[in-house]
Amino acid sequence: MKTVIVIPARHASTRYPGKPLVTLRQPDGSAKSLIRMSWEAARRVAGVDEVHVATDDDRIARAVEDFGGSVLMTPESCANGTERCAAALEGMEAEPDLVVNFQGDAPLTPPWFVEALIEAMRAEPGMAMATPVLRCDAETYEAFVEDRRSGRVGGTTAVFDREMRALYFSKEVLPYIGPGALPDPVPVFHHVGVYAYRPDALRDYTARPAGVLETLEGLEQLRFLEAGLPVRCVEVEARGRLFWELNNPADVARIEAALARNPEVS
Repeated sequence: MKTVIVIPARHASTRYPGKPLVTLRQPDGSAKSLIRMSWEAARRVAGVDEVHVATDDDRIARAVEDFGGSVLMTPESCANGTERCAAALEGMEAEPDLVVNFQGDAPLTPPWFVEALIEAMRAEPGMAMATPVLRCDAETYEAFVEDRRSGRVGGTTAVFDREMRALYFSKEVLPYIGPGALPDPVPVFHHVGVYAYRPDALRDYTARPAGVLETLEGLEQLRFLEAGLPVRCVEVEARGRLFWELNNPADVARIEAALARNPEVS
């Protein structure tokens, strides 16, 4: 099964303009751009045939080409990463069996997160789309709560049924946990913003308009749920590593601290 990773990247981010080209300090004191770190993280995933950065911005394209990455130019009109993956699909020489949307702001994504997702899709040929979820530890849960307390829109949480079918994704911390001791294990799952799609699912996605929930939450995957299309959640394990995305400028220090603790990630 031919598997291709696409890393959507845009310069005009609402929350953090120019984010893909932001540099992060490495454990050895050097600096790397966010897009380069994300590309290197994607390259560590086993069983992948190609890795491409999909962008509409010449600055990002030049930066990727400078470090030896592959670029697929996509229209500026793409509203989100899934639409950009669909546009990138049209620009590929040969259609793959599986497209993985690897977030360009998540350099801390371990390879086994994506490998588990690919394996789940291989094991169930009828599955059109899947995404990983990670149970929060106390540190990550507190980071979610602190973001909301400070008025920042940060990571995404996922709620799913007993068959691992997604019920909802939100920028709010779901399910709500009232005051008192934090339950162990924490019942909140961090949505890892990686998606695997069959090509037909991407084409179906772009044929549908954005719904109310997608528009309000700013979460592309809700278009699938609003259309009644199943989204399979695949639980992954952190194995002692901190996972967090670079959503806001305040996350730079958090990610640099994680790199210092796990220098093999850099």
